[in-house]
Amino acid sequence: GHENIGYIAKAGKVFQERKGLKEGDLVFVEHYVGCMNCEHCHRGDYRLCMFTDWRKFPEGLRFGYTLAEREPHLFGGFAQYMYLPWNSVIHKVPDGLSPEFAGVVTPMANGIQWALFDCEVGYDDRVLIQGPGQQGLCNTIACKQAGASLIIVTGTSKDKKRMEVAKKFGADYVINVEEEDPLERIMEITGGEGLDVSLDCTAGAGTIPTLLGVEALKRKGGTLQFQGEDVPEFPNYPMGKIANKYITVKAARGHNYESCELGLKQLASDRFDIGLMTTHRFSLENVHDAINAVGGSGDVIHASLLPWE
Repeated sequence: GHENIGYIAKAGKVFQERKGLKEGDLVFVEHYVGCMNCEHCHRGDYRLCMFTDWRKFPEGLRFGYTLAEREPHLFGGFAQYMYLPWNSVIHKVPDGLSPEFAGVVTPMANGIQWALFDCEVGYDDRVLIQGPGQQGLCNTIACKQAGASLIIVTGTSKDKKRMEVAKKFGADYVINVEEEDPLERIMEITGGEGLDVSLDCTAGAGTIPTLLGVEALKRKGGTLQFQGEDVPEFPNYPMGKIANKYITVKAARGHNYESCELGLKQLASDRFDIGLMTTHRFSLENVHDAINAVGGSGDVIHASLLPWE
């Protein structure tokens, strides 16, 4: 329950004045609960605040990640109500955007953060996106909006429907890595030149996306983004090749305030059929079914838990 959209049921006067929000407003609540004093919080980069790093900092807090038994008793979104302390990071959802579609804002913000802010994807760039889940699909949208001239999305046989959605979102090519050699296909598509940016949206594929990304990037000066919190060691890390190819390496880590605002605007623009991603919906009493569906082998991309249904 860390991707939370809801209506403000009750709010004190000071809260309403400080946040510019009122009861009845539909809002997105980031899962970060920052200290609001450090340099990162002052920049709206709550993802980097020590107090949101719950894995390393015992007192860290995040909606949906840390136990509700601890003060100030922050329940995640798998509940009828959530308590929002003063240091909650809240965004008003644009008028006309449904709660279900607004619920995609976290992966959408990640796509904007990783692809556009961190890796600086822009006009005429050639991009590899590894993994066609909701993160990969949102990165596809972000890259398409930024003017990328070539978008290649990779996946496996179980991702067939997701890769079809990727093409509808702007991917020029999709590659099933179980049916063909992804590197050979990338070089065939690019005429042997390689790509400008490689984005790892696999979350759990280990070192393989990094190794493919290094090989698939252009001769000099590409950018590699990776997810590595599940990879404690990398024995054969290609340091020499990364240095020789002058590759810039970026770590994927959440989103900042601005990327969330832009993510909501993107979703409200109706330029892409977000309904292709919001494939499943459940009531609050069926939360276990929702969790099992997301973790299963079906065609779920984004499951929405709607307490008011």
